[in-house]
Amino acid sequence: MSSKFIPINLPIIGSDEVKAVKAVLESNTLTEKRNMGPETLKFEEAFANYIGVKHAIAVNSGSAALHACLLALDLKKDQEVIVPTFSFVASASMVIHAGARVKFADVNPMTFNLDVDNVKKVISDKTRAIMPVHLYGHPVNMDPILELAEKKDIAVIEDACQAHGAEYKGKKVGSLGNAGCFSFYPSKNMTTGEGGMITTNDGELADVIRQIRNHGESENYLTTRLGHNFRMSEIIAAIGTVQLKRLDDFIKVRTQNADYLTKIINEIEKRPYNPPIVEAHVKHSWYLYTVKFEEVEKRDPFIVYMQKNNIGTGVYYSTPLHLMPLYRELYDLGPGSFPVSEYATRQVLSIPINPSISKSQMEFIGETIKNFPIEKV
Repeated sequence: MSSKFIPINLPIIGSDEVKAVKAVLESNTLTEKRNMGPETLKFEEAFANYIGVKHAIAVNSGSAALHACLLALDLKKDQEVIVPTFSFVASASMVIHAGARVKFADVNPMTFNLDVDNVKKVISDKTRAIMPVHLYGHPVNMDPILELAEKKDIAVIEDACQAHGAEYKGKKVGSLGNAGCFSFYPSKNMTTGEGGMITTNDGELADVIRQIRNHGESENYLTTRLGHNFRMSEIIAAIGTVQLKRLDDFIKVRTQNADYLTKIINEIEKRPYNPPIVEAHVKHSWYLYTVKFEEVEKRDPFIVYMQKNNIGTGVYYSTPLHLMPLYRELYDLGPGSFPVSEYATRQVLSIPINPSISKSQMEFIGETIKNFPIEKV
């Protein structure tokens, strides 16, 4: 058993982040209202350059990023946004906060990402936007979704909150749709504690989102549309600029650890699960390394076994969104509505590969996985 518990994810904060925060505190500029402070502007420019877009708008959470993008679409109460039901709840709840209806869609059974065939089943003349979620850091197959959206004249908002640095056909996620949304929560590939970012090449959309970020003001104390206080503080931005410089190194280690686990798993005969699929046209950012149990009854014993060895695991996600009490009541959906997502909740399990894990710890994780007593379960 490992002498130290190995978590799924752990923020890595070093002396450079501490220095950056200290400099902000000493400057006495903790936030700026409308035009944002120098650290926030610096972070926005660096993030836009990294993603390869013209505009990046810093906000105070990934949820705020999604909310602001949806508010910018001026959605009406009878309009719908297509969202995968196998995702974190913010993907759906922000649609309701923006005043529209959620239209759930099922996912691809291999990658657990939104699939265009499922989108086609639920799209209608009420559809205003599609929100593909780059789940676990694996990009959605975007081309058919973008083609469908263009044909129907609807927006595509990428939920890239789990996919910092991931690429689809050589382009960073967050640069593919009308806008992309990122989260900097502590578990993410890069963190600012809390915080988010919106990326876009649409200057008009960027201007609207900047207004929404600051109470809908077009100029100081002149509100022209409904907005929120979604502003990012200077402390958060200073941490973000440092973390962004480290992001590619973080992803490199995650990828090495993921490759190592995949090699170990592929060597195990009669295993009850399979390693994650990585499609040929993508670069996975490995926010989560998620195996798929074909023998679902063996997942819980595996979790207990790993816990006994001080290795954390996680089920992302244990309940599809359409079966959560809120959405069952709102949309009268029950079991069987989206069978792939419902089965996925029984299949998926994430195993640690985060860059805080040492080589010896990764080897321990590999040996522990190898020694799982499959026949006795």
